[in-house]
Formats: sequence, structure tokens, C-alpha cells
Amino acid sequence: MSAGPTPASYMDVDWSSLPPPEDDGAARHLVGARLPGVALAATDGTEVALARLPGRTVIFSYPKTGQPGTEMPEGWDAIPGARGCTPQTCAFRDHHAELIAAGADRVFGLSTQDTVYQREAAQRLHLPFPLLSDAALRLTTALRLPVMLVGGATLLKRMALIIEDGVVAHVFYPVFPPDQNAAEVLGWLRARQE
Repeated sequence: MSAGPTPASYMDVDWSSLPPPEDDGAARHLVGARLPGVALAATDGTEVALARLPGRTVIFSYPKTGQPGTEMPEGWDAIPGARGCTPQTCAFRDHHAELIAAGADRVFGLSTQDTVYQREAAQRLHLPFPLLSDAALRLTTALRLPVMLVGGATLLKRMALIIEDGVVAHVFYPVFPPDQNAAEVLGWLRARQE
């Protein structure tokens, strides 16, 4: 698979033309939650059990990255919070070194897409961190993560979690616009460095 440039159509988004997600309360229970001992397949070929990782982990979830030449589900842009997975992911890529310098020990992306699908995105977007697959919905179900049903598929809603020693310390939800999520997380981390 070649890792070509990200098409401009994925990155140049007029966020004002898209319906923003509303805070439906679906993430309120997460702060203070201990992560379950679920191992997730990662695009770097490893398995990651977030509950066992020491220190501070940043994990951002997204519904579904697109692939060049593949159509997104019908009506995708009309679903609040659906569009913007590639801009969100690229923002975490672009801020990765700063996030680590600000106190994150590691960064992961998370979706319910399978690892093969995610691996294409990780290579094409030149990600410095792995994407984690919860295709079996084990973590999603155990933590009761916010989801959306699209075309018969269960997709994660967009959010970011700060996990400290296996416990959720902070939640960013809802996230809009997606391309600002990494900067928002970075600001939170830097505020805790002082």
C-alpha cells in the first residue's frame, strides 16, 4: 500500500456547514471509571491493554476514517459529529511531539474499524502512534462508550480521554470541530504542567 498525500477534500472542511454534535450526556459516567482488562489490536502489530499502561495515556475515538476511492455511508455529512475523522487524526499526528512533551506518555486513536482498514489509514497518514481496533466492541460495551449506528454498523462517537494509570481522568465530549481536538487536549495537558 502506498502512503500518498491526504486528499484536500478530507482536510478542507467548512465546519459551519455541518451539524455539530450535542452533549447527550453519554460520556458523563466516564470520569473516574477504571478501564477493563481488554486487549485491543493495534496497527503496529501489538495488542494494547489500556488498563495496564502506567502513566498518562491520551486516546481519541472517531467514527470512521475514509479511504481514497471509497464512498462514505449515504448521508454521512448530515450526521452530527460524523465528518472529520481524518482532520482529527491528522491534528493528533501534527501535535504528537507536543502532546508527549506536555506530559502524555503515549497517544492512540480508537475506532470500531478492523485493524486492516485502520492500517491503511495509519500508513497513508504517516501516523507516529498506533490506531486501536475495538471491532468486537469489547471496550465500547464495557465502558459504555457513546456510539452511533450508521448503515448497520456501530461506530464510536468522537471524543478524547485522558487515562492515568488505567483510570479515566478527563473526557473531551462532544468534540467539534474535530481538527481542534488535539489542540484542546494539548491545552489541558499544559495547564497541568504548571
